[in-house]
Order: sequence, then C-alpha cells, then structure tokens
Amino acid sequence: SKAEMGHTCRGTINLATANITVEDSCNFIISNGGAQTYHLKASSEVERQRWVTALELAKAKAVKMLEESDDSGDESVSQTDKTELQNTLRILSSKVEDLSTCNDLIAKHGTALQRSLSELEALRLPPDSTDKIKQVNERATLFRITSNAMINVSLRPEGSTVGKAPTPVLSTVSSQACRDFMLLAQTHGKKWQKSLQQERDQRIRLEETLEQLAKQHNHLERAFRGATVLPASTAGTGGSGKDLCCPAKGDLSDEDDDNNEFFDAPEIFPMPDIMGHKRTGSNISGTSSDISLDEQYKHQVEDTKKEKRTRIPYKPNYSLNLWSIMKNCIGKELSKIPMPVNFNEPLSMLQRLTEDLEYHELLDRAAKCESSLEQLCYVAAFTVSSYSTTVFRTSKPFNPLLGETFELDRLEENGYRSLCEQVSHHPPAAAHHADSKNGWTLRQEIKITSKFRGKYLSIMPLGTIHCVFHSSGHHYTWKKVTTTVHNIIVGKLWIDQSGEIEIVNHKTGDKCILKFVPYSYFSRDVARKVTGEVMDPSGKVHFVLLGTWDEKMDCYKVQLGTGDNGAEARPRAHEAEDSRVLLWKRNPLPKYAENMYYFSELALTLNAPENGTAPTDSRRRPDQRLMENGRWDEANAEKQRLEEKQRLSRKRREAEAARATEDGTPYDPYKPLWFER
Repeated sequence: SKAEMGHTCRGTINLATANITVEDSCNFIISNGGAQTYHLKASSEVERQRWVTALELAKAKAVKMLEESDDSGDESVSQTDKTELQNTLRILSSKVEDLSTCNDLIAKHGTALQRSLSELEALRLPPDSTDKIKQVNERATLFRITSNAMINVSLRPEGSTVGKAPTPVLSTVSSQACRDFMLLAQTHGKKWQKSLQQERDQRIRLEETLEQLAKQHNHLERAFRGATVLPASTAGTGGSGKDLCCPAKGDLSDEDDDNNEFFDAPEIFPMPDIMGHKRTGSNISGTSSDISLDEQYKHQVEDTKKEKRTRIPYKPNYSLNLWSIMKNCIGKELSKIPMPVNFNEPLSMLQRLTEDLEYHELLDRAAKCESSLEQLCYVAAFTVSSYSTTVFRTSKPFNPLLGETFELDRLEENGYRSLCEQVSHHPPAAAHHADSKNGWTLRQEIKITSKFRGKYLSIMPLGTIHCVFHSSGHHYTWKKVTTTVHNIIVGKLWIDQSGEIEIVNHKTGDKCILKFVPYSYFSRDVARKVTGEVMDPSGKVHFVLLGTWDEKMDCYKVQLGTGDNGAEARPRAHEAEDSRVLLWKRNPLPKYAENMYYFSELALTLNAPENGTAPTDSRRRPDQRLMENGRWDEANAEKQRLEEKQRLSRKRREAEAARATEDGTPYDPYKPLWFER
C-alpha cells in the first residue's frame, strides 16, 4: 500500500538519508547510519569518482522527491485538477447554503405554527379538544427539533492565503454526519487527486519501459542479423536483384528517427527474373509507376502448365515498433485490430487454408487402403501435416475480404483442385472444398477467433473438417487445435500447438485421438510432440502414432496376444521397431526460405499470377501484391483503403436490413457465390 512506501526491504538503503564517504583512491562506503553498510571498490580512481558523483546526484534527487511527497500535494495536481476540485467544493458549499436557508424557513414556520397552537390552546374549548390541541403541539415541537437536528447548518469561510481560493468549512450544529462528510471531502480531495496522478505516472513509466525494452530487443536482433549474414564477397553483383528485393526507403511508422531506419535485406545471390518478364526501372524501385496494377498483373501472369516459380522477392528488413501498435490491443479480437502489413505475409488466409493440401499424397495413399483402421492412420498423419508449415511462420496472413476467393487447379500435376471463399466478414469465416481424381473429397468451414493476451496470442479455429473417400464411402470429421504465438512483445516469436483432435469415421465408428503436447520448459519430452491411438468402435487400440507436428509421424501396430487388451499391449508397441511405419515426413524448406517468409514450395506458388482466375481471387488483391513486391508503404495505404471500403459496404447492408425490418419488407442478406450455408 501507499503507506508502506516509506519502509524498505532488507538490504536496501534509502538514498535520501544515505551517507556516502570516500575511503581511499578506489574504495567508498554507503551507509544508512545504522546496521546497513556497503563497502564498494572501483577498478580505478576515475571510476570511483564517477560512481560517487552519480550517487550524490541521485541522493539530491531523492531528497527533493521526499520533500515533494511531504508537501501538501499541490505540485502533483495540475491547474485544471485544482480548478475542478475548487468547483466541486463550491457546489457543495452552495448546496449546504440551500440547506441552511431551508432550515431557517422551517424554523420560522415551525415557530409560527407553535404560536398559533398556543393561542388555540388558551381559548376556552371542550376538554377533549384541549387534549387534541396539546397532542398536536407536542408533535409540532418534535418536528421542529428533528428538522433542526438534521439540517441546522451554517457556513463560515476560513482564512485564505494569497493565491488560494477561500476554503469552505462546514460547521454543523447537531449533524455529525454532515460535518464529517464535508471535512472528508475537503481533507482527502487533494490526496485522492494526487494518488490518481501517481497511478497515471506509473502507467506511463511502465509503457515507456516496455517500449524501451522492445526497442533494445529490436536493435539487438538487427545487430545479430547483421553479424550473421554472409560476407560481402559472396553477395550477388546483379543490381536488378537488389532493386527487386529491396524497395526504396520510406516512413512506415510515426515513431522517432531511431525507429525509422530501414535496412536492406542481405544479398545472398542475384535474383533471377522470377515473374517471367523484364521489370521496368520504375517497377523495381518501388516509386510511382505509370503501369496500373491490373496491367502489371497481366504482364506477370504465369502459365499454369509451365514450371512453377520457386522464389519470391526477399522480405525487406523494415524496423517497426511493435509495442506502439499492440499496447492498445490487449484482450481484443485480432480480426478487429487494424494492423500494418509489417506483421503480415503476402498470402491470404484462404491461401493458408489451401496449404493444408501440401501433403495431399497422404490422402491419395489412404484412398487405396483396404483396411479402415490403416486408412485412419493416414488421415491422422494428414491432419498433423497441416501444422508443419507453421513452425517458422510467425507472420499473420491477410484477412480475406468478404466474397474473396482462391482457386488452385492442380489436376494435371497432383490430381486435385481446390476452391476457397470468404463467406462471412464478422465473424470472419471461410469455406473450402477440394476434389481429387484419386478418390477423395475434402471440405471445411473455418471461423478463426483470436485473443491477444499481452505476452502471447491465442488462435482458436472453430469449424469442422470433412474428408470423404469415394470408393469406400468412409466419412471422417475432425477439428483443429489451438495455435499460440509466444513472445509477442519481447523475445523471439515462436509458435506452439496444443490440444486434442478426435478423428471419427462415421461409417465404421473407428476413432483416432491425437494429443498435441504443449511445450514445457521443465519437460524432458521432445518438443512439439504428438501422440495418437487408433481404435475400433469397441475402444480396442490397433495402432499407436508417435511423432512431432513439425517433422514426422510414425505408426506402430499393436500386437495383441492371447487375453491381451489394448491397454496392456500399448507399451509393447514402442518396443516393436520392426512394426514401425513412417507415415509422413516434412519436406525440406526451399533454399533461402528465411528470406522469403519461410514459405514452403507450395506456398511460393500460391500467389503467382495465373490465367483464368476470378476477379475476386486472392492473387488479384492489390495490397497483397504490393507487399510481395516489397512496396510496403503503398501496400499499407491500399490495405487501409480496402478495409474502409469493406466497412462502408457492411454498414450499408446493415442499414438496408434495418430499413427492411421497420417497413416489414423482405430483405435478402448477403449470400456467398460458390457455397451454400
């Protein structure tokens, strides 16, 4: 509490009352004059003098602060607060004066009433009337005493000093409660104001400390990156590569000049013509260009039958103060926070959903399985594989606009085609459908809810994923686990998955329980561990799954002996190395993926312009395209324009719905184009 601020912890010395004495050229003593004494030794006389000077200055400051805290508190209260406090007391005084006036009126009318009653009592009236008059007289007297006790007050101005307004003091004749209230209001008003000011100052100091910490961490991270890039002799010499990867410098935040430094991405090799065309100088530099985005898109279109691209422009190493943006977002829904593209990767959430199909061959193999339990093992491995791309992907994808779509046609290469559509804006929801000529269909509807908790960000996907195999008719469903992004403010960002997934075969009743073990500093288990059990409808375990969500998944067949049950056989499954089957292993990342948002081979191709895509396709989003090309200033402006346009559109729909409700006319709500609810 505030009262304990004057006390100290064991081992501390209050600088305001400390004695600082020099012993010799390198030694000096700090003491509180009592039991606590520190003998300190510097490495040289110069260093000793620097310490003594700094301590003396700090002592002077501490003494000054102590004197200020002993003061009346006027220094901590601004002129506006003083005026407000005086106005409040003036109003209180006015109300008390009103009470005093009422008291005078009650006393006056009470006296007149008693006089009238006394005159009435003196008249010759029947005996029973006299008793009645006495009774009324007694009640009038009692009323007068009570009213006086309640509001018989008077005000007297206390002597005032120059520069201060007179302080009204309540003097109560017989109402202790009124007097106590007024005295408390007068005595503690300034103290309360001072406490409030101290809380404000403390909050500001805390914000400044966190901001400074974030800046220092950012600076250290930049210094570390600068120290670990390859030497200049190995860097590429192609000027076009540098221009393509590193756009013109510009302001991205309104922070101070230290935070407005932008650094070129490290040149590892000269970038080839990744878009399949020669870029103009204006297009490379990131400055204004006469070519419209649509025209650029036409020039960049990649033939789907040609070889897919394997590189994108390098991520610029822009500096940004994270705390300045995130400090007002704690506890809010992430999708409702306007974020600059600095926190994004140049892919839409619809494209991230499509990335679930990176290991589609697992479903191809599952479609060929004759045993439903073996098939379930491959479906479980496919479920885990969808998280493998997230281990280094700490940037968030773009929130899709309502009606935005993403189509991926890989029928010729991989045998599947996929379509996603953003079907709802608030809450954000997407629908996804994928068909394969290898005998399976995958569909899912995903609503993302997220909460920023200060140190970490939790992302909870809601919705069900369905997988149907055409030949057998087996229909599987499951849900996704919670994703957590740690070290949002300070430290290196890292991602963890935690929770349970239950995969159910609705035709046979087979079930698989997957457990994603959350990371623990004290655990001896391997990080990112996933365990699973595949069981039949009776609950008997037939396969045990073991692995990590970022590397691989193995399958062990449970050997059931005579009289064995699943629980007894489970430990033996790990010993049976000969029964181990590798279900899935993560593909290695492309070369220099760390400079390309840690995209996988599939992710690198998702935003490549293609012929025949819909006008609503994510590849045509101008802000996303500008960000991919390194023009982040323009991307931020374009993103803001698109989001504002979407907000106005939503408000217009809400107004139309409200009008239709009032008029009683039918209203057609927004309907997705490619999906039905």
